[in-house]
Amino acid sequence: MASINLRDELLCAICLSTYTDPVTLTCGHNFCRVCIDRMLDTQDGSGDYSCPACRANFEDRPSLMRNINLHNVAEHFKLTQPHQEEITRIRCTYCVDTSVPAVRSCLLCEASLCENHLRAHSKSPEHVLTDPTTSLENRKCSIHNRVLEYYCTDDAACICVSCSLEGEHRGHQVEMLDEASEKKKKKLGNVLQKLTSKRKKTEEKIRSLEERWRKGQEIAVGAVERVSAHCKDIRRQLDDLEKKVLSEISMREEQMSLSMSDKIQKVRTKKDELSRKMRHIEELCNMTDPLTVLQDPDTGDLCDPEEEGGDEDTGGHDGGDEDTEGHDGGDEDTEGHDGGDRVEEVISHISHTLCAIVKDLHVTFSVQDPADILLDVNTAANNLLISDDLKTATWTNIRQNRPETAERFQGYQVMSGRGFTSGRHYWDVEIRRSGWWRVGMCYPSIDRRGIWSYIGYNTNNTSWCLCGGREYDNQSSVIVRHNSKVIQLHHQISSDRVRICLDYEAGQLSFYELCDPIIHLHTFTAAFTEPLHAVLYVWGSKITISGRSS
Repeated sequence: MASINLRDELLCAICLSTYTDPVTLTCGHNFCRVCIDRMLDTQDGSGDYSCPACRANFEDRPSLMRNINLHNVAEHFKLTQPHQEEITRIRCTYCVDTSVPAVRSCLLCEASLCENHLRAHSKSPEHVLTDPTTSLENRKCSIHNRVLEYYCTDDAACICVSCSLEGEHRGHQVEMLDEASEKKKKKLGNVLQKLTSKRKKTEEKIRSLEERWRKGQEIAVGAVERVSAHCKDIRRQLDDLEKKVLSEISMREEQMSLSMSDKIQKVRTKKDELSRKMRHIEELCNMTDPLTVLQDPDTGDLCDPEEEGGDEDTGGHDGGDEDTEGHDGGDEDTEGHDGGDRVEEVISHISHTLCAIVKDLHVTFSVQDPADILLDVNTAANNLLISDDLKTATWTNIRQNRPETAERFQGYQVMSGRGFTSGRHYWDVEIRRSGWWRVGMCYPSIDRRGIWSYIGYNTNNTSWCLCGGREYDNQSSVIVRHNSKVIQLHHQISSDRVRICLDYEAGQLSFYELCDPIIHLHTFTAAFTEPLHAVLYVWGSKITISGRSS
């Protein structure tokens, strides 16, 4: 009812259609611009202008002011009520002089009627009345020119009575149009219900995808912040290390420079003394007065054969001093060599540290999805409970009645159904550390009976694991096992979450503690020859595999 009243308010009084580019006269009434322009054009000859609605007179042709608000309302109504707009454009066939909207259409007469002509129209049954329409010819049989009243279910066609009695549809199953329409509406209703259900599921999927997208964006933002902070800390550590190494190099260079400068000065002093003595002896050698030569006090020792030997010995001692100094120089060389070795050691340490940092960064901020690990119940020992989603293994002292098969572990262990033969993968576990636990990977050829079936115990290179629990010094310390060899890790685990990373081609199986920042625990290196399956050992505890489910 509200839409009908609104439609009436939006009708132009001249064309009886919804306003198109409405304009307002000074009296306040609105019309389509084209309609009022034509009306005013007819009044130009008389010089007397008036409003078609209220008959208000104007001395001059009135100016037209565009009504923007009314234009927006009318356009919005046309978009939201297209069917009503189409109906209002259908005019009464019999109102020739004026444009009056039709309220019904007669299929027999092929005419549309307004309220007045409808009252005078025939009420006989053959005059079928419908909502106003311009497609009257489509409602009659193209062969018999009679109104379509029936529906042939055999040919799925609308037919007239002649088609049913004597035409090509004679003997076919037919129904009244209303009856057939109701049946089709019922079917369409069922289809609509199914489509509505599908659309609802689709909307839920869209919301789920949008939520995953949002979470993905949050994870990405968090990862960016953590990577930036981590790299910033690395740069700070590198800057500090660079300053420390450069300072040490500078200090050693300064110490060496001072030592060598002192030694060079001593040698130069000795050189000057020798040069002075040589000049004095040359002067004596050039003198002609034998008395002066013989009486020179500085050369008495030089001419005494014994003293000369002593001088040679002294000179030898001096030479020994020089040798000693040379030896000291050798010490300096040794110091320089030691300093060079020290610098090389520091540079090597920096290189190894950077490699470890890059490796940890790769594991910490890897963008790959976790491997889809599902536990294989057929391998689960009868003292383990396996969750319905195949993600959790829990120890129980109530024996499960699973059949004893060759692939089932005799105790405490379960293996994943999926094995890896290539690529790089990772999976996370959450451990309730109240008992003994082991996480790792194994070949499918691992023993399933006896102590040698426990991962890390067997001596045929078929399993690798990280172990923890009450059998060790405390529940925080962990070890790694392979081929019955044990390596004690001195790191104290504070988190309950562990990541296992596999690089099959590189032959590396690594374990990390999932804390902030992530901590590398140990890496096994081997040439893998069989598919690798995830495997859990659980006693008095519970282990849950994180990550996406199937």
